[in-house]
Amino acid sequence: MAQALTAKRETGCVRTDRTVKGSLRSNNVNGDRREHPRSKPAALDFFAGSGLAAEALRPFFSLVWANDICEKKAATYRANHPARALKVSSISDVHGADLPDAELSWASFPCQDLSLAGDMKGIDSPRSGLVWEWLRVMDEMERPPRIVVAENVVGLVSASRGKHYVALHEALSARGFRVGAVVLDAVRWIPQSRPRVFVIGVVSPSLPDHLVSEGPTWCHSSALKQVSRCVEDFVWWTLPEPRATRVGLADLIDYGAAAHSKENSQRNLQLIPPHHRTRMESIINSRPAVFPGYKRTREGRQVLELRFDNVAGCLRTPEGGSSRQYVVIYKDGRFSTRLLTVQEASRLMGVRASYRILGSYNDGYKAMGDGVAVPAVRHLARHLLRPLARFKD
Repeated sequence: MAQALTAKRETGCVRTDRTVKGSLRSNNVNGDRREHPRSKPAALDFFAGSGLAAEALRPFFSLVWANDICEKKAATYRANHPARALKVSSISDVHGADLPDAELSWASFPCQDLSLAGDMKGIDSPRSGLVWEWLRVMDEMERPPRIVVAENVVGLVSASRGKHYVALHEALSARGFRVGAVVLDAVRWIPQSRPRVFVIGVVSPSLPDHLVSEGPTWCHSSALKQVSRCVEDFVWWTLPEPRATRVGLADLIDYGAAAHSKENSQRNLQLIPPHHRTRMESIINSRPAVFPGYKRTREGRQVLELRFDNVAGCLRTPEGGSSRQYVVIYKDGRFSTRLLTVQEASRLMGVRASYRILGSYNDGYKAMGDGVAVPAVRHLARHLLRPLARFKD
């Protein structure tokens, strides 16, 4: 053991002395768990937001309970999912003894303190640290779920030499879960760059051979490979690699949507760096074209930086001017600018056209920007979570 710990220190990992919260979990995985009379295994959805995780999971799981603190996002959740399943409150007010039995516990816990766009205070901070409340709730359940998923930004594994992931991995391991993680980028299914980490744990003495590999595959980033050396018994979950999407951002844009005024468009166009403007003008032809971008501060001045790969940047929540994604559109021989519409944002999250999004522009944009990409989660559910739920030792 001492040699193993020495080897881990030599990898450059930062380990945590954080005390694991909650009681240790029994390794008697099947015990006296009651079977649900449902055709699909039951799932709990923590930090449910506007229901995009539920939307992705529902072909494979029955969502029996969900929780979120935001009333505005809850309105969109209720418009698309059973209202009785949703409890609107702080997770600190949720008690495990009140929850129904379930096979899966999903938690898209807050990312602000782990995101490069945030302040990087880490997994013990007030917002991202709510993940420990999730574990506390499960500790209180008479029959905790056998499968857990914690979803967050890639900063969970890449920031602070992996210590945030190590803390979560060790806390789950202490509860009897066998734990690994994958990184899935939504761009493999939809034209949005949105890499996310999915930490998956299951209580099981054995694992199906077709769901694990002996080492990293396409869904394990370099940061994940590095952090795997910092923990005991990292599970290399494996998934079939999806085909590359043929749909680009230009295919999802509504070219008839209202643009900014001529004056506002001109002000935004003047913020485009000269080398970006040159590249943009070299690409256009007689057909409409679109270039997404964000406003950023570079060397003390504001600029509008564009992408040229027919892929949107990662959607964010709309607080602050730099969090709204702009599009520069070339149509009828001229350039104009505007923000992405809520409908375009929903398409970039892979949401079905009939999904109801309630409230103002900011409400709708936040409902999408603060969610999970539906096709990525559905791929994970179809090829890993449902097989794990069906697997019996």
